[in-house]
Amino acid sequence: MNFVRGGVELATRIRAVVRALAGKLSAQVRTLPTRPASGWGDLFLQFFLFFIAYQSYQLVRGISDGQGGLALANADRIIHIERSLGSFFEPDLQQALLNQHWLVDGASWLYLNSHFVLTVGFLAWLYLFRHEHFRFVRNMFMVAMALALVGYALYPTAPPRLSVVGVVDTVSVYTGVHIAAPSTHLFYNAYAAVPSMHVCFALLIAVPGFALSRTAWARGWWSAYPMLVFFAVVITGNHFWLDAAAGAAVACLAAVTARQLARVGPASWAWQEVPQRAPA
Repeated sequence: MNFVRGGVELATRIRAVVRALAGKLSAQVRTLPTRPASGWGDLFLQFFLFFIAYQSYQLVRGISDGQGGLALANADRIIHIERSLGSFFEPDLQQALLNQHWLVDGASWLYLNSHFVLTVGFLAWLYLFRHEHFRFVRNMFMVAMALALVGYALYPTAPPRLSVVGVVDTVSVYTGVHIAAPSTHLFYNAYAAVPSMHVCFALLIAVPGFALSRTAWARGWWSAYPMLVFFAVVITGNHFWLDAAAGAAVACLAAVTARQLARVGPASWAWQEVPQRAPA
């Protein structure tokens, strides 16, 4: 009886949480602006900037496609460094958790969706509802992506699933589509392991997300999010921990760079837009 009562209470609490979240989402939708705060031209400008960044990624992908041997050699160097530090744990960790299908599938889902769906969703929310902070976060992304492209061009690196025997490509198992198949090759660089932009992007949205959160559960989510993404990229066989550390370093350098430019550059580099003065 106690077990049944506990189950009923848990179900009641879950329903209450779902209703509360649905109410908050409905309230946000009702406050959705009918036009962008800075006009449609500004919105198109943001799309254009990220489009240029994506095209640059495509260019670097084309350069690194023929460097499989170098990418594997660079992966071996990372393995050597981790072994020398006594921290080459990625294959053992994955093998220990492979039987926990719900955990591996959850990590695969997060790997697929964190980089684009959650990141783009946060940027869209920031642009629509916290527009005064958008440009600074966008600038961090621009700096981070520029640094990453340099890293991909100079140091192409294969992920563990391509360079370590026994490491499983859990994303392909989860989706049924091989991540390096021709259908996905247009969007994916197989040798872009260093730095991990999954981890970089996670930090670039988690820190401002935490700063702008108004509830304890939201702050808790943003506090945990980068570590969840780190776990996902390692357990899916897509990154070594050193790749993730490089991604975190890129995020920190991008934030510092944007901060310094905000002090000497135009207002578009600032964390918060300067309010426009009313005409005299």
